[in-house]
Amino acid sequence: GPAAVPADAPADVAAALGRPGVAGVISLTALDETPVPDHPVLATGVAATLLLVQALGDAGVTAPLWVLTRGAVTTGPQDVLTSPTQAQVWGMGRVAGLEHPDRWGGLIDLPEQWDDRAAARLCAIIAGAEEDQVAIRAAGVLGRRLVRAPQERTPAPWSPRGTVLVTGGTGGIGGLVARWAAERGAPRLVLTSRSGPNAPDVAASVARLAAAGTPVEVVSCDVASRDDVACLLAHIKDSGPALSSVVHSAGVGQGTALLDTTVDEQAYVSAAKCAGAAWLDELTAQDDLDAFVTFSSGSAIWGSGLQPAYASANAYLDALAENRRARGLTATSVAWGLWGGVGLAQGNTGEQLQRYGLRVMDPELGIKALARAVDGGDGAITVADVDWSRFAPTFTVHRPSPLLGSVPEARQALAGGEDGDGTRPESASDLAARLGGLSRSEQDRLLTDLVRAEVAAVLGYASGEAVEAGRPFKDLGVDSVTAVELRNRLNAVTGLKLSSTLVFDYPTSAVLAEHLRARLSPDGAGAPEPVFGELDQLEAVLAGIPADSGVRAEVTARLQTVLSKWLGASDAPKRDADTAAVTDRLGAASADEVLDFINKEFGMS
Repeated sequence: GPAAVPADAPADVAAALGRPGVAGVISLTALDETPVPDHPVLATGVAATLLLVQALGDAGVTAPLWVLTRGAVTTGPQDVLTSPTQAQVWGMGRVAGLEHPDRWGGLIDLPEQWDDRAAARLCAIIAGAEEDQVAIRAAGVLGRRLVRAPQERTPAPWSPRGTVLVTGGTGGIGGLVARWAAERGAPRLVLTSRSGPNAPDVAASVARLAAAGTPVEVVSCDVASRDDVACLLAHIKDSGPALSSVVHSAGVGQGTALLDTTVDEQAYVSAAKCAGAAWLDELTAQDDLDAFVTFSSGSAIWGSGLQPAYASANAYLDALAENRRARGLTATSVAWGLWGGVGLAQGNTGEQLQRYGLRVMDPELGIKALARAVDGGDGAITVADVDWSRFAPTFTVHRPSPLLGSVPEARQALAGGEDGDGTRPESASDLAARLGGLSRSEQDRLLTDLVRAEVAAVLGYASGEAVEAGRPFKDLGVDSVTAVELRNRLNAVTGLKLSSTLVFDYPTSAVLAEHLRARLSPDGAGAPEPVFGELDQLEAVLAGIPADSGVRAEVTARLQTVLSKWLGASDAPKRDADTAAVTDRLGAASADEVLDFINKEFGMS
């Protein structure tokens, strides 16, 4: 029967769910937007969803988890996003799908009006499991897709009329934004951060801006505090010019797995981005702003391992922009990839993301993209330099995702690589020629050595000899990124279009080599086995035995036995077929027909 347990007690949740027969889990925890008592910047529903995922893991429940929200996404201009707070679990859920693909169901946004038709659609989504990010609306079920921004538009260049406020303005990206705003003619810049004037290198940046003729003020402010933000805005109003633009780039990163993220960490990461944006939105809602820009992250768009709190916080920023626009207010949220020389690109996280296929953007290109987004009046937009041939297979290696289905380069990469015409590269042709002259066992040896060499190359080993043919790839250190690298290298040398899940489907070099041989020689063809050479040697040995030797009779008997077994093995299929036919005939025969059959077959009556 049903069991009621507190969502903030993972052990109790784990105990309640640790019963046999759990086929699936549907969570409504995200609907609770009340603040967590000890963390007023964090919604109870977000914290409860985090704890639920962890509790399911503790209980060993592998049944898929589906998290339900309402008003967390928008499907178009007429569909108002009413709950940026609930949108946070969409960012978290995308990370869950990457870190725990085997037990993640998906995200479903419910319609405002619940009825039998909506219930039927919910059941169909969960039963079908083809889409994992969907919205149920009166018009039907809509799946989430990443699509290219339109090229044709008539932008109106942003020209700030008053003070431009840049949160996180003393950091690397904040400094670039400040310079851009100054170039656009900002009458005044106010740069804020927790460190304020004490931030490294801020004095030099201010001096450069001032030398160019732009008044700059650097202020210490904790944007997670409503009181601090209110005081800051009052100061800007009193000192003038009036605030006309806000760029919210403040935030902190994260490097913790979902199962290890605490509620405290979730609240800490959320504070600067979510709370800061919320206070700025609330306290400037009556101001005549010409720009309200938030700096989000690609982690909120497709998820990013070890960044559940960071992804959820950035998903809030994207949702807030959509919500503001629905209220008739200006808003642009840019989900960034990697900026060169600043931000996440400088640390271990940046190195990992580059391996996944996210290239580092030149900062000047990033500023141009920002200008285009603001000038064009974009709402929520993603700006990233993506190597789709690497990113798409890596992103889907453990779990297929329709999210990238509308990106042509991603579709091509998932279809098997860059060579879409089916032609084989020269090295692949050479391999095919070499295999054609080998026996099956020799083919296996060649392909096993080839796989071992390619594994060694992607893992940085000196040679293929360091790779044991029977050792699982995961034990060797192959992860989702190197799995795709290995797949791409094998595509190149074989000319095949191999799946990105290749190393998980065929988990050792020996097993993978057998698969490659089957693909390269589907009919099992190969050069004759070296048995004929052995027979030639045997014939030579027999010829050397004297005619009067006492062993000739024994050798003859052995040869007759071997030949009899050989002939018997080749005749076995025919005998089996004949026996089966006879059995069928006798099974359907009358007594007279059986006697007639015996007489004809054996000459008996």
